[in-house]
Amino acid sequence: MPSRVVRVRSTHDGVAAQSLREGIAAIQAEMHVSAEFPPEVEKAAAEAAANPRLPELDKTAIPFITIDPESAMDLDQALHIERDGDGYRVFYAIADLAAFITPGDPVDVEANRRGETLYGADSKIPLHPKVISEDAGSLLPDQVRPALLWRIDVDKTGEGTKVEVVRATVKSRAKLNYADVQKSIDDGSADEVFGLLKEVGELRLEREAARGGVSLPLPEQEIDIDGDQWRLEFRAQHPVEQWNAQISLLTGMAAASLMVYARVGLLRTLPPADPRDVKRLHRTAKALKIEWPAELEYPEFIRSLDPTKPNHAAMVVACTSLLRGSGYVGFNGELPAQPRHSAIASEYAHVTAPLRRLVDRYAGEICVALCADEEVPAWVIEKLTEVPETMRDSGRIANQYENAVLNLVEAAVLQPRVGESFDAVVVEIDDKDDHKGDITVQDPAIEASVTSASGALPLGEQVSVKLESVDLKSRSIRFVTG
Repeated sequence: MPSRVVRVRSTHDGVAAQSLREGIAAIQAEMHVSAEFPPEVEKAAAEAAANPRLPELDKTAIPFITIDPESAMDLDQALHIERDGDGYRVFYAIADLAAFITPGDPVDVEANRRGETLYGADSKIPLHPKVISEDAGSLLPDQVRPALLWRIDVDKTGEGTKVEVVRATVKSRAKLNYADVQKSIDDGSADEVFGLLKEVGELRLEREAARGGVSLPLPEQEIDIDGDQWRLEFRAQHPVEQWNAQISLLTGMAAASLMVYARVGLLRTLPPADPRDVKRLHRTAKALKIEWPAELEYPEFIRSLDPTKPNHAAMVVACTSLLRGSGYVGFNGELPAQPRHSAIASEYAHVTAPLRRLVDRYAGEICVALCADEEVPAWVIEKLTEVPETMRDSGRIANQYENAVLNLVEAAVLQPRVGESFDAVVVEIDDKDDHKGDITVQDPAIEASVTSASGALPLGEQVSVKLESVDLKSRSIRFVTG
């Protein structure tokens, strides 16, 4: 599932750009995270990159392409789709780190310590050294690369009917970005594969709605920095991003089905939404002036949102609260008591981003062993309990890092507006002190804490709040009312 992303769209040297760099450096120092790797890890990675263990099966004739943000270099996935009778055949190549990493080697140990790549604005704390994640292991164009090659047959309704994953070498034909691909689709110049991606993506979205699942079309928050000025805006996803995400979800569901059937694996889980979170979101919708009829279930409400509208984009971001409680569970022999992912309305596994997420490498190894009718490697079985714990801890750190960067940006955007008043709605009240709570401001679209000087905060009501102070160093914002 998606996470909130803050991305720098443009930066011109000046006070604001320097503040961003200094602020992110301070966050990294506070959290004791660094993009640098120990020398022994870099050395092992460089040696492995120079001597990969390539699989014998050659599938370089398949005309794969990658679609990612323009600046991305850690390319986990490459795609090709063919028509198959009245259905489709999806080929999805996933970077295969087994060509470079040996269990217990320095790169493996460090990856198990880190858990996942951390993202925030234009900063990145990678899971693996760049010589692997952005070079030898990345599915860059015109390069022969080792991959776990998924083949998924999809019928005319969008339902997956058959799955297989094998080790093979592949070669991407082009590194594409979402904006350019969407433009080519819109103007009719796109390659046939993108027409098929649209067909399969839309069918999968229909099936998602039918089974009660929901995808959050989470907008990116883009930062424009010019001189001493900061601007923070939402960018809605292109349709092709949602169709591409559906291919990843299709693969994750296929992987889960393999593991559930074999009763061994690693699943991504999410319990049903907490009714308290849903009630809070109703108040947020009111704050953002979005109608949410009481009889409309939250999956249908989320699907009704238009992220191209700023208030709807803010609502989609607020809906990430429904992902609270997500986690991973390993099993061998007995299925877990709660194996499902409620937002997907199915069993699900992470297998499509091993360059950026540790668990995907282990889950991928399980699936390729099952499809080959082989025993799951012992080094994977030994980690079925530990990897979910690692991902829980790394997920907490990733959220802290992401939120710290977001707080930095929001503080910088609001700093020139200290003393101004804003219309807001109280969306939550502190259980221990009804003078404190959280508000949603529509413009700029942010959530923040507020303190009432005159009495209890009115839950769900509109209030006028004053921005009393902003501290860029501590990334704190103080609103007061009354």
